[in-house]
Amino acid sequence: MNQPSFSRRPDIGDRVRVSFEFFPPKTPEMENRLWDTVKRLEPLQPHFVSVTYGAGGSTRERTLRIVRRIIAETGLAPAAHLTCVDASRAEVDDVIASFLQAGVTRFVALRGDPSAGVGSAYEPHADGYTNGAELTAALQRQGATDISVSAYPEKHPESPDFATDIDMLKRKVDAGATRAITQFFFENDDYERYVERVRKAGIYIPIVPGILPIENFRQVANFAGRTGATIPAWVAQRFEGLDNDRQTHALVSAAVAAEQVLDLVERGVEDFHFYPMSRAELSFAICHLIGVRPVETAAVVSEAEAA
Repeated sequence: MNQPSFSRRPDIGDRVRVSFEFFPPKTPEMENRLWDTVKRLEPLQPHFVSVTYGAGGSTRERTLRIVRRIIAETGLAPAAHLTCVDASRAEVDDVIASFLQAGVTRFVALRGDPSAGVGSAYEPHADGYTNGAELTAALQRQGATDISVSAYPEKHPESPDFATDIDMLKRKVDAGATRAITQFFFENDDYERYVERVRKAGIYIPIVPGILPIENFRQVANFAGRTGATIPAWVAQRFEGLDNDRQTHALVSAAVAAEQVLDLVERGVEDFHFYPMSRAELSFAICHLIGVRPVETAAVVSEAEAA
């Protein structure tokens, strides 16, 4: 990946749109941390924020509560995650109806990870939706107007080849998907090749890169190994010797992600989806580096430049 210049394109912040993904909190302490994150990132005016959803609806009530609070207390546009795991069609349809009644029209439709965990065999519910395409169709039938689905620049680990993987994406688009958000990746060439394959297959919805700020390199490397994502040698080298130096680790992480985003901007990408893991600091710093600033700050900077 070519290393971009942080000062080369002063207009980047005006053209880039960002979105963020949050996890429903499991404890009161985690809920406080989540709301600190929401309030910290809200001034960046993200295109939308998504709230994840546990297997079989295990976080259904928490997800719904968080989404309702986002609608009531912020100016953010929430998108609710939804999966097929361990739930009948009727149960999933009820969940969709609950979100729609709460005022949610944006969704992220995912087949979902196996209930036994990432890396285990997926077994669809006997009476359930079997994949993201069927779930997308169900959402559209009930009135969802904005449906994001998943995409895999390095191929879904269960797909035998890219052709099979992209055929599933095509089925999701035909069912009503309006954008695809990718699994996290670190080699931008992989993303670019994937988009080329997708376009050749006649798929023209936005393919939004998923950007993962590395809070803990060892944890990310372990998770990547189970999800089919690659950790390039150059990324691993950046974090060598930083296991016990959290401050430097955070600085390096912000630089790595900002470099990746700026390089993608140079390639024509303008939408990015961040996985902040319910912590705002890294994502806020990365957005600052790429020129996405709080509205008040951006106005002050513009006035200073004009002078």
